[in-house]
Amino acid sequence: MLHAFPLDERMWEPQRPALTAHDVTAPRLYGRGQTMAEWAESVAAGETGGEAAVVGASMGGYCALALASRMPERVRGLLLVGARPDADSDERRAGRADTIELIRTAGPDGLWESMAPKLFTDATAGDKSLLFRDPEGLVGAVEAIRDRADSTALVRSLDKPVQFVVGESDPFVSAGELREFDVREIPGARHLVNVERPDEFNEILTEFLARV
Repeated sequence: MLHAFPLDERMWEPQRPALTAHDVTAPRLYGRGQTMAEWAESVAAGETGGEAAVVGASMGGYCALALASRMPERVRGLLLVGARPDADSDERRAGRADTIELIRTAGPDGLWESMAPKLFTDATAGDKSLLFRDPEGLVGAVEAIRDRADSTALVRSLDKPVQFVVGESDPFVSAGELREFDVREIPGARHLVNVERPDEFNEILTEFLARV
């Protein structure tokens, strides 16, 4: 279970009840290197080996794709939440620069105020205690997201189940943009569907695990 930016691994707590029959690891991703490739290698090195179904939300989805690119034999399937397979466009890269500047000038609290309305339909329902609070770790994460490789060809060719899940009003990626893939849309949700709509997401998660 690979978490989203700017939260940490505690964001997966709503999924714990649905995973009691599974061995679950939810590593913290910050500080594992400068690139998604380095993050993936670090995550893999921390596991005991063998295959795993990999669930990644947003930033965690990009790490999951890097893991599948480098060690496909370790991946039984990918469930990608609020993530997209393509690399950042010039417009999105410019937005990353703005985010880095925001972190450096307003800190994690300023970042939260800016991002919460994009993460949740009701921004006041977001749990700020899940925010990762180290500014340099947050900046490093934005840079790794910005510089990630394009994984579109990987997703098209991977001979393992790959499913995307997006919120109906996710501002970062839409079901329409992912229509060539297996994609599920959750009504009434924005970016962090597993937190905002845990019951609906847990049904999808359970179905996915049953087929991988």
